[in-house]
Amino acid sequence: MNFTNKVVLITGASTGIGKAIAQNLMDENCRLVLLSRRTELIEEYLHKSQIASNRPLILKCDVSNKEEVVSSYKQIKEKFGKVDAAILNAGIGHYVTVKNYDSRFAEETFGTNIFGIVYWVEQLLPDFVKRKDGIIVGVSSLADNRGYSGSGFYCASKAAASIYLEGLRIELKHYGIKVITVKPGFVKTPMTDKNEFKMPLLMEPDKAAHIIIEGIKKEKKIIQFPWPMVLLTRLVGLLPGNIYEWLAERFKNKIVH
Repeated sequence: MNFTNKVVLITGASTGIGKAIAQNLMDENCRLVLLSRRTELIEEYLHKSQIASNRPLILKCDVSNKEEVVSSYKQIKEKFGKVDAAILNAGIGHYVTVKNYDSRFAEETFGTNIFGIVYWVEQLLPDFVKRKDGIIVGVSSLADNRGYSGSGFYCASKAAASIYLEGLRIELKHYGIKVITVKPGFVKTPMTDKNEFKMPLLMEPDKAAHIIIEGIKKEKKIIQFPWPMVLLTRLVGLLPGNIYEWLAERFKNKIVH
């Protein structure tokens, strides 16, 4: 894929990976649409970037709210007429144990991590199918492989995202639409900053963004990184349930999640 003159939508563009992707794509001569609940943060880094041309369209959008997604897409269509690539990056995670267990955390997590993708795909599909063109990039996680202690809601939401995107990729291939799944390991973001456990191979957002953008250009089906974590999570995923649970109990909060 060549980003030149393409309309690229990025959700969760105010911080972390979304922000880094947006900043990197500013050099690709594309037309950016940046969405977030906190648009003031986007305005802040755009001001520092001193963009002279091709200023991004900035929209306030909570991806877990279908009405806001529908409204945002309508505004994008009015300005650009279409979307060429959608990087559905918005994500949220809570560390939930028996001590702070609350279904509200599940609603927020699945609302953003799953329905935040589903609602956008619902808007994009009619136009993509009609044109027989378009790229959908969904950000999942390497944590989609097991249920890690304290991260059950997050892991389950990312597992659902990965499976959903896989099925979508198979179905949409016939229509010429590319579906890419992104599975990062630990990336330094406001979300991971809250973690109190050790995060192996913690990566800076800019490096993660570069890997993701290069993967999109090559139209990879799955973009996953870093490789040591990819291999480790694959190994952990292959463990029989009783062995995994035995190890997880003894190394709680010290293994990947």
